[in-house]
Amino acid sequence: MKISGLDYNTQRERLILPEYGREVQQMVDHCVALPNRADRQRCAETIISVMERMAPRSGTSYDHKQKLWDHLALMSGFKLDIDYPCDINEARKMLEKPKPMSYPMKRIPVRHYGHMMFEVFNLLKTMPKGRERDELIRLAANQMKRDLMLWGHGSSDNEKVASDIANFTDGNVQLDLDTFKFDRIDLQSPSNGNANCDKKQRRRK
Repeated sequence: MKISGLDYNTQRERLILPEYGREVQQMVDHCVALPNRADRQRCAETIISVMERMAPRSGTSYDHKQKLWDHLALMSGFKLDIDYPCDINEARKMLEKPKPMSYPMKRIPVRHYGHMMFEVFNLLKTMPKGRERDELIRLAANQMKRDLMLWGHGSSDNEKVASDIANFTDGNVQLDLDTFKFDRIDLQSPSNGNANCDKKQRRRK
């Protein structure tokens, strides 16, 4: 809806660098339209002084000036014909969109253990026996139990951990559940915390 006499930002041209505001952008547009080169030069330097007061300084003074002139070139669409005090060619890269990253599509037998855990399983298949291997088995088994508890809403089975680690290491790791000690794992869910709060409130009543 457009009402006569009212000017909404949504109806205006999109700003290239919104942090400087529409007034500075209008100054830049006016500067580009000036027919005399000397007038454009003086106008551009005035705009830079305004931008310098608006933008907090970071880094060295030279870097800050370079950034301001780069921004001025961007806001003018590189149409401002003046004598720039620094090279603005790198400013064109500021508007380049990064290339989309490919999503990892690695397939694993079960998702709840995650890809990193299967890298550990592959390592355990060929790892020589010793203290380092025993420690890695301990860490892996406890992490597997945490994963099972998270995905199983707090329930876990030691036999399931022993069976899975044996299966995914091709039988190279056999947990002796009579001697192996799992770490104590305390997973507090928000629902349990709310239930405890409700119990406390009922006791106070």
